Amino acid sequence: MEFFADLHIHSCLSPCGDNDMTPANILGMAVVKGLDMVAISDHNAARNLPTAQKVADAYGLLLIPAMEITTKEEVHMLGYFPSVEAAVEFDDMLREHLPAQKNKPSLFGEQLIMDEDDNVIGEEDALLIGATNLPLKEAAARVRSFGGVPVPAHINRGSNGMLVNLGMMPDEPFFPTVEVWRHLPCPFEPLENRHVLHSSDAHYLGDILEKESVLHLPEKSVQAFLKWIDSPK
Repeated sequence: MEFFADLHIHSCLSPCGDNDMTPANILGMAVVKGLDMVAISDHNAARNLPTAQKVADAYGLLLIPAMEITTKEEVHMLGYFPSVEAAVEFDDMLREHLPAQKNKPSLFGEQLIMDEDDNVIGEEDALLIGATNLPLKEAAARVRSFGGVPVPAHINRGSNGMLVNLGMMPDEPFFPTVEVWRHLPCPFEPLENRHVLHSSDAHYLGDILEKESVLHLPEKSVQAFLKWIDSPK
């Protein structure tokens, strides 16, 4: 079966995300654009996922619970989780590994927690934009310990892409799936025998993908998606 997806979207909980990127607005835009499944993947946090799940259920969309983790090496790695509860538990654990300093909204941006009616119900004061103290290998193992699957984010883009930051794909841990920024070239070798995701990394509503990135899965479920991204190509 074919499903149109955007699997890397930032809500207003990410300091770099526009304040219009509420869970309700993101999922409403996904419906307008004809998507079947989306992943909200905020920087080092999951506090908007419970609200996103309520809205996704109301719209009949599949929400893939996710987070974009910054490793000690400052590599961005997506973690996809089997449930919102698992992602929030991972969030609780990750707090112990965040930078000690607090967020400065005037400098980095607000970090807003929303309800399904676009009301602000909290503001995260931890600095989410910085690197955790977890090395890449340990961060990947931690994602797996919560039932999730780690996927290196935009490996060919920016200082936080794995190929740019490390200059290579490590042999260990092995990542069956990588995310590639489709607007830039990417060497073939790192993609060999791996599944490739193309997502928007949207920080603004207009950047969410149209019906252009398609997944072939046996069913529309988080479990089917996780099994696919964790299986050898």
